[in-house]
Amino acid sequence: MPTLTEEFIKNKLQEADRNRTETDGYAEIPLNPDVQLKCAAVLIPLVHFKDEWHILYTRRTDRVESHKGQVSFPGGACDEEEITPEQTALREADEEIGISPKDVRILGKLGTMVTISHFRVTPVAGIIQFPYAFKTSGAEVARVFTIPLLWLANRNNYWEFSMSNSQRSLIAYHPYDGELLWGATARMTVTFLQTLELLK
Repeated sequence: MPTLTEEFIKNKLQEADRNRTETDGYAEIPLNPDVQLKCAAVLIPLVHFKDEWHILYTRRTDRVESHKGQVSFPGGACDEEEITPEQTALREADEEIGISPKDVRILGKLGTMVTISHFRVTPVAGIIQFPYAFKTSGAEVARVFTIPLLWLANRNNYWEFSMSNSQRSLIAYHPYDGELLWGATARMTVTFLQTLELLK
């Protein structure tokens, strides 16, 4: 198990970024020419407390248009004037849970993934101090909570299975503190852990 320091996490993300062949920013790689992908980004907020690293998540309300009641990262679609995923992730985190962009130390980003809702999502990892005075959007966010990184990296806590009607597999975690992490957010989490060499 590697020693998880801020420098180690940053170096691993930057190393993975250098090894990717795709272009920076929101340049799109069309996987299906008949489908127009929309750019989006999420923030993977890392916090350190109780002597260990945690990832911060939100649970969406039942009033949002899509993914009602699901666990997610703060994030969403890019605005027209935004040219990098970092800009989108920071803006959305500010709008959804009140994290000021100046309070986030960006460490790097993961490769983009295409969701079933035709978004091309880039996860951006950053550190925030904790505890933090969150100001949640009542219309979008029902709860803000954290899960320990090492719990997430324990293979006994999640499973991955194939879906018969899709080329994709589904990742789902066992409930943690009453919350169910699955789908695209779970896949981004596992990809992040693999990048840090916590999962092989």
